[in-house]
Amino acid sequence: MTAFEIVLVLAAGLAAGTLNTVVGSGSLLTFPVLVALGHPPVVANVSNTIGLAPGSLSAVYGCRRELAAQRHRLLPLGAAAVLGGLTGALLLLALPADTFGAVVPALVLLAALLMALQPRLTRLVAGRRTRHAPAPGTLATMPPRTTGRALPAAVLAVSVYGGYFGAAQGVLLLAALAIALDDDLRQLNGLKNLLQALVNLIAAVLFTLTADVAWLPVALIAAGSVPGALLGAALGRRVSPAVLRAVVVTVGTVAGVTLLMR
Repeated sequence: MTAFEIVLVLAAGLAAGTLNTVVGSGSLLTFPVLVALGHPPVVANVSNTIGLAPGSLSAVYGCRRELAAQRHRLLPLGAAAVLGGLTGALLLLALPADTFGAVVPALVLLAALLMALQPRLTRLVAGRRTRHAPAPGTLATMPPRTTGRALPAAVLAVSVYGGYFGAAQGVLLLAALAIALDDDLRQLNGLKNLLQALVNLIAAVLFTLTADVAWLPVALIAAGSVPGALLGAALGRRVSPAVLRAVVVTVGTVAGVTLLMR
C-alpha cells in the first residue's frame, strides 16, 4: 500500500467508528474504500468486519452508562445477536464468492436507502410513542415493556444480515429497539451499540480463523475506528446528523452504482 492509501484507509476507519456510534452505517465508508483499492468483495467485507470490531467494543465502553439500567435485556437480546451474527458469517463463508459479489451492489444501495430513511423511521417511532403516551395529569397503568418474543426475533434477523454484510445494521437495530421499547433513544442507542458489537465480534472471530483477510487494512481500520467510536458521542453533538447522513448516503449510493456497473 502507498502512503496515500494508508492514510485513506486510516481516515475511513476513523470516520466509520464515529458514524457507527452516532448514526450507524460506517461500513458504507470503509467497505467501498477496500474494494476501490483492489480487494475482492468478500475479502473486503471480511477485513472490514474484523477491523471495525475493536471500534464496536470501544463504542460499548463509551455507552456504559446507558447500558447500566438495561441489564435485564442483555441476555435474551445478546444471545439473539450472537446467534444471528454467527449464522450470517457462516452464510458468507458457505455461499460461493460469486453470490456475494452479485448481491453486494444491492446490499450497498439498500444500506444507503435505509440510512436516508432514518429520519422518517425516527418520526414514525416518535408518533407511535405520542399516541401511546398517557394523558397529561394521569399515571401510566402499564409497566414498561420488556423484550417479549418479537424483539429477540427481530434482533436475530437483523444480526443475520449484520454477520453477512453489516452496513446499516445499526439503523435496523435501533429502529427495531425503538419500535418495541419505550426507553429514551439515547439508552436504546447504547443497547444498539452493544448488540452491533456482539455481531461484529462473533463474525470477526470466525473470519479470523477461517477466511482470507487483508491484515494491513484491518489494522488501519481498527486503529481509526477505536478513537473514532470514543469521539462519536462528542462529535455527534457538534456536527449536524443531517450532514453525517448525507455523506454516508452519498458515498453508499456512488459505491453501489459503481459496483453495479462493474
